[in-house]
Amino acid sequence: MAAIVDSVLENSIAQELEIEKGDEILSIDGCKMQDMIDYNFYMKSELITVEVKKTNGEIEEIEIEKDYDDDLGIVFESAVFDRVKPCLNHCIFCFVDQQPKGLRDTLYVKDDDYRLSYLQGTYITLTNLKDEDKDRIKRMHLGPFYVSVHTTNPELRVQMLRNPNAGKALENLNWFRKNKIPFHAQIVLCPGINDGKELDRTLADLAKLKNTVLSVAIVPVGLTQFRPEGELRRVDEKCAKETIAIASKYKRVCCSDEFFLLAGEPIPPAKYYGNFCQLDDGVGALRLTLDDFNKIKLPKTVSKPYKMIFACSYAAKDMLKEVCVKLNKIKNLTVEVHPVKSEYWGQDITVAGLITTDDLIRTVKNVECDTVIIPSIMLRPYTEDFLDGKTLSYVKAETAKDFYVQQNIYSLKEVVDYIKGI
Repeated sequence: MAAIVDSVLENSIAQELEIEKGDEILSIDGCKMQDMIDYNFYMKSELITVEVKKTNGEIEEIEIEKDYDDDLGIVFESAVFDRVKPCLNHCIFCFVDQQPKGLRDTLYVKDDDYRLSYLQGTYITLTNLKDEDKDRIKRMHLGPFYVSVHTTNPELRVQMLRNPNAGKALENLNWFRKNKIPFHAQIVLCPGINDGKELDRTLADLAKLKNTVLSVAIVPVGLTQFRPEGELRRVDEKCAKETIAIASKYKRVCCSDEFFLLAGEPIPPAKYYGNFCQLDDGVGALRLTLDDFNKIKLPKTVSKPYKMIFACSYAAKDMLKEVCVKLNKIKNLTVEVHPVKSEYWGQDITVAGLITTDDLIRTVKNVECDTVIIPSIMLRPYTEDFLDGKTLSYVKAETAKDFYVQQNIYSLKEVVDYIKGI
């Protein structure tokens, strides 16, 4: 890999210097870069020298005078310029291993790279963290990180991750505390394995690390119909209730929204989620969206009879039904919720990010409406691609429907703005 330019921002320094897509940044001030961490570090200067290899093979050396905090305005193909650190685990619950063939290539990539955790919030297990990695983390004061802990029981963690190095979790986390490196923790709960007393033990161990642990998110194991036969079973109502009760004994520990749905309990108030630290793990997403909606001023009417539907995940359906009660008070407007049943993955998968085109088409094709609203998380970022490789254009052609993609998945303001324009 290399520091390849993917795009250049409008009116940026890079655009002025005619740096283009496909160019390679070889060095800054004579220093080669491993990743965006190095790039951001070398940018903190008022005078830099950038070595650029153009797409035609020519190498240019450019001196740039700028403000200390100014960036060049380059978007790179990857946040890591050398080889991504691969995942060396074989977790019993690994979702990548539960996927069929034929999806986007990127969905089969398993990384475990502390740099991506720091830069992009991906979860790491620390099983491949080397001494030189620790030295760099300490030297550059990196953090916070997002750590998949799952359990602090060394023997059980080795069993769950199927990696002999997995038992060193607490050793690494204590090193984080000693060096004042903050982290967020994730626990994928597998009934009969790391729940109950084992969960209590894990949370008690994390509590001893005090403020080094910024938050703990507990999420239920995701099981698809493609999973190999084995010991895993889904989280049921009893397990969900027990997990919520155990988590309530500790500070900064939150169960994901799905636990409350499985337990048949209401989504907690915003205070429960603190700073909403792990939204991408489904921890507080429903509450944040609903509270945001309740602050929006709705129009009293629209100019003509109009029907919209939310094509959503089963996890979001009850929250959106509550939203629809208020939207349907707008004169001339009809709004319905149509959750997408995941026949592709199986009934236990209830999140929007895994919805496929055929399941979406099956849900909305025979519903009369003017617009179908879908969240942007159904699509690959900055594209119209679903995870099965088909596009939104394909769905439009198959359904003969107009679609509106809600970009901010935690706010319905843009949907309300769309309604105001009808």
